[in-house]
Amino acid sequence: MSENTNNKRIAKNTMFLYIRMMMTMVIALYTSRVVLQVLGVDDYGIYQSVGGIVGFLSFVNSALSTGSSRFITYGLGEGNKEKLKKIFNTTQTSHILLALLIIVIAESLGYWFLHHKLIIPPERMEAAVWVFHLSIITVFFTLTQVPYNSCIIAHENMKIFAYVSIIEAVMKLLIVYMLLIGDIDKLILYAILQCVLQISIVVFYRIYCTKRYEETRFKLGIDKGIFKEIVGFSGWSLFANSAIALNNQGILLLLNIFFAPAVVAARSISIQVEMAAYQFMTNFQTATVPQIVKRYAQKDYEGSKMLLLDMTKYSFYLMLLLAIPIFFSAERLLSLWLGAVPPYTVIFLQIIIIQSLFQVFDTSFYKALYAKGQLRENALLSPTCLFINFVIVYILFKLGCSPVALSWSTMVCYAIIGLIVKPILLIRIVDYKWADVMFVVWPCLKVFVVSLIIPVGVSIYIKDIVLSEFATFAIIVTICVFSVASVVWFIGLTAEMRVRLMGVVKNKLQK
Repeated sequence: MSENTNNKRIAKNTMFLYIRMMMTMVIALYTSRVVLQVLGVDDYGIYQSVGGIVGFLSFVNSALSTGSSRFITYGLGEGNKEKLKKIFNTTQTSHILLALLIIVIAESLGYWFLHHKLIIPPERMEAAVWVFHLSIITVFFTLTQVPYNSCIIAHENMKIFAYVSIIEAVMKLLIVYMLLIGDIDKLILYAILQCVLQISIVVFYRIYCTKRYEETRFKLGIDKGIFKEIVGFSGWSLFANSAIALNNQGILLLLNIFFAPAVVAARSISIQVEMAAYQFMTNFQTATVPQIVKRYAQKDYEGSKMLLLDMTKYSFYLMLLLAIPIFFSAERLLSLWLGAVPPYTVIFLQIIIIQSLFQVFDTSFYKALYAKGQLRENALLSPTCLFINFVIVYILFKLGCSPVALSWSTMVCYAIIGLIVKPILLIRIVDYKWADVMFVVWPCLKVFVVSLIIPVGVSIYIKDIVLSEFATFAIIVTICVFSVASVVWFIGLTAEMRVRLMGVVKNKLQK
């Protein structure tokens, strides 16, 4: 397959993912506002905390899903159909067994944790138990869905994700409507509707994959050789994903142990905004990574490296395009979106959105290790930083520090991982050079610093001007986007890339 054809496929898949993102993001912003208003801050925090128990227990799945996705994509790149069928059957059987194990652990250890460790008002405990059991059911289905999604990504069929996500977003609108008219406990009703929606999506994907991709016609069984390879690969991811779970769901549980559910709600809202922005970048990566892995499988190491370096740089620019406007307009954005903003939400959001810029380097550089299939060193170093961060946050909370302490600690942790740990691993394991790393990091940091100049000046000046909330928000966002886009164009892109982009635009306009 030619380079031009591969690039067109990446562009096409990226387009489908961005169409999905834009439509789902608009609906998600509206539904989140209504859900928060209907449930209330405390019930919303309870939903996030209780769901976090089950989410934390499923970290093993994240490790195996990494192996599933990598081996299915690699097998497709090799072109061995029989081996691909064995890979799928082995991964799916493994995920079923894992899901059953997680159910047993959740219904015992998780149930105890719910009753004895979380700060939940006694009158809301019954609703929390409903949320807990429904979350377990949802997790069982989503865990056993991973190999099917991995297969769709391996085949680079991103448009199906776009279609399903749009339908899912519309169904969430229906959920909001049913919440408004329902006459039973709102928290229980919300958990039931979310569970039904997720199971419906899983069923659709399985029917679709079974009809379209021959290798997904599942037969229970494990190929010992393939299973050993996947476990060997995923074994190193296990430690890594346990640390990630600890710093995602674990942090929410930690907040609920030391603070009221309202603080958990504030953190969850900030994460939701950050994830929506981060998806803007990950859509591009999702469309690009299969090509990185396939080129590596075909022993085109230089092509795989150059594609990864370019992906990292452009991923940072895409993230910056949202991070700067969100940072400077956080208070007004949340006020316009939610109306009543829970305490700590603004500062949580501002810190986590800057953290996401460091995470771009972390997640992008990881893809090189992922393509080569050597994750041992990464699984030792990066997660160790996250474990240390969790301990530091726990100590800070025990000492009586503000909830914001966790945001500062986590941001510093990801800065160390993205700018120090991951580059060292690239050089040691995948034969990159410091010049390759600086080819990405230096332009990104330069664009970041220069992009701040105009927004900082405007944010100071606009405080003395009396304008409506929306007008101020619109001015700040417009100036921030213009600043970032201009700096990326003149400083971040090479002359060759500017010429290429101008050519693409001209061709589109002439059609």
